[in-house]
Amino acid sequence: MQRRSFLKKATLGAAAGGAALAAPVLAQESPTLNWRLASSFPRSADAIFSGGENLAKYVAEATDGKFNIRAFPAGEIVPALQVLDAVQNNTIECGHTASYYYFGKDPALCFDGAVPFGLNTRQMNAWMRHGNGLKLTRELFQKYNIVNFPCGYTGTQMGGWFRNEIKTVDDLKGLKFRASAFAGAVLSRLGVVPQQIAGGDIYPSLEKGTIDAAEWIGPYDDEKLGFHKVAKNYYFPGWWEGTLQVSLYVNQEVYNKLPKHYQAVLAQAAAAATNDMIATYDAENPAALRRLVSQGAQLKAFPKPVMEACYTEAVKVYAELSAKDATFKKIYDDMVAFRDNEIPWFRVAEGSFDGFMGTIGRGK
Repeated sequence: MQRRSFLKKATLGAAAGGAALAAPVLAQESPTLNWRLASSFPRSADAIFSGGENLAKYVAEATDGKFNIRAFPAGEIVPALQVLDAVQNNTIECGHTASYYYFGKDPALCFDGAVPFGLNTRQMNAWMRHGNGLKLTRELFQKYNIVNFPCGYTGTQMGGWFRNEIKTVDDLKGLKFRASAFAGAVLSRLGVVPQQIAGGDIYPSLEKGTIDAAEWIGPYDDEKLGFHKVAKNYYFPGWWEGTLQVSLYVNQEVYNKLPKHYQAVLAQAAAAATNDMIATYDAENPAALRRLVSQGAQLKAFPKPVMEACYTEAVKVYAELSAKDATFKKIYDDMVAFRDNEIPWFRVAEGSFDGFMGTIGRGK
């Protein structure tokens, strides 16, 4: 009896000791971390800003509150267009931004976000996940000390708000147009005067006539800024953004120090946040567009000759940039090959289905 009692106590003691040893090991494997995420987007642009917030929520939930990320809106801790630099220098651990803001730093960075006449949302997602998109862009971002993760899509954006109609290519000449830098590089070849203006300053610039036209994102976001009150002509499509992929940028050294399961959580949280953003825009844009039209917005397609002229100039810009930068050429060539392989399939299935559905009556 005494022997059995001793064995029982010894076993319990060993179990207790094992638990005591396991707790510190578990703590080491799942450390408590507090990161800051700087966004390039204002909180008022809730659909796109939510990408960073949702990422943070999913990471905290998956790690039982051990890994915490706080999302800050544009300008609160880092200026909107300096997020990449802040992550690169480890001023902050991570950021949520759009790569085409850094066209001036390196045009090749834009392939992580949007390029003129590039990919739509489905194609971009496929190129990133099952093509060479993520591999090639991660190779590029290594020299900026950053690991990039797709973290949201806006869908195809609108072409913007114009005070006057665009009927011919000549109507672009002298047009002061707020647009992204890569789009501006193309449009300037057709006489447009590109303008770089922060989101909050677009409306007063249009109202005062400082600019003649402006693009932002799409109906859901544009409605909030009230562009339809000062520029009635709402053009589509935004050929410079067949979609916009917004991304999570993580400092490379900081990322390397993460436990492997935290790295996995970060990747899956970014994927979940991506799906949420796509769903938000697809759900909100239709009603927003109807409201804008009911309030006087004049919905218009860019004339085909204008689209063709823009495409011709875009190809020339791509050729010039490719001649200067082998990395740019490598990524561009891969993206174009992927796009040209995708388009016939989309026309056969998606395009024909969508085209037919657009001809039937509602509710039938």
